[in-house]
Amino acid sequence: MTTSQTHTMRRPESSEPALVLSESGTGRPVLILHGGGGPATVAGLAAHLARGAHTIVPTHPGWNGTRRPGWLTGVDDLALAYLHLMHDRGLSDVLVVGSSLGGWIGAEMAVRDHARIITGLVLIDAVGVAAEGEPSTDFFALDARGVAEHAYHDPDRFHVDPADVPAGQLALRQGDMAALRAIAGDPYMYDPKLLRRLGRVQVPVLALWGESDRIVTPAYGAAYAAAFGDGRFEVVPGAGHMPQIEQPEATLALIDAFLAG
Repeated sequence: MTTSQTHTMRRPESSEPALVLSESGTGRPVLILHGGGGPATVAGLAAHLARGAHTIVPTHPGWNGTRRPGWLTGVDDLALAYLHLMHDRGLSDVLVVGSSLGGWIGAEMAVRDHARIITGLVLIDAVGVAAEGEPSTDFFALDARGVAEHAYHDPDRFHVDPADVPAGQLALRQGDMAALRAIAGDPYMYDPKLLRRLGRVQVPVLALWGESDRIVTPAYGAAYAAAFGDGRFEVVPGAGHMPQIEQPEATLALIDAFLAG
């Protein structure tokens, strides 16, 4: 059973928007953080993990037509907001699963988790670090065809011409990209201090990477995983930046094995 609810983001000195959450299942809490494409990109992950866990899937403020408060200008703001959410709920033994931008948020949460609420981390083609010799592709400089070619193993299957997208849906996508640019555009898609801080994170970390990702390459992912105190790196064949969409069975099998291990 899936439920949707709201939780007020903590920022006493400003007008606070309600944080939109979708929840399902019972058991270990699993916080699932979407990337720039919105919560639909992690819906399959959430449905699978909800079979044996309590999944919590926020919609980042500014996505899907939600309001982004003026003070939310960086990924660190989101990381702290989600840590506050878990603390306010009295959660423990939390697994954080993040795709792309969501993986960056999860990594920033882990380095700030002094209460040790988080006990596991899964990064799926995460952005957020400066890996020497492996710069991330400037997503905002790509047209729709370029996005498909960089983000997918099979771009012809996933390319969508903006002219074919209904006006309302296109407006939502444009709003998503505006929110992404506002919180992650300067410096572009990374925290210059994050990579060196990851060694302090000692919880088990699984970094999953699509072999054909040209947004952030597998070499970038390997450097990301190696920076953690207990990081493991796995490549998903036949997938690009979102292996949970192109190769869901292989991706979920690797996550299940990680959790079982």
